[in-house]
Amino acid sequence: MQSEQKYFANHLKVLRAQRNYTQADLAELVGVTRKTINTIENRVFIPSAFLALKLAKAFELTVEDIFYFEEH
Repeated sequence: MQSEQKYFANHLKVLRAQRNYTQADLAELVGVTRKTINTIENRVFIPSAFLALKLAKAFELTVEDIFYFEEH
């Protein structure tokens, strides 16, 4: 029996596009670098709970609206 793998995924790129934010715009809003936003979008870096909450507040959404588990 093969085990399921879950990947931490997000909707940041789509949300940014909907609001016409660049990575730099979003980074400035939440107090991180553009590179941090890039690594989160590309699933290289999983944000802290604090940063996830700041991102949710920037988009006026819940953390669950932005981040989710993708099963493979």
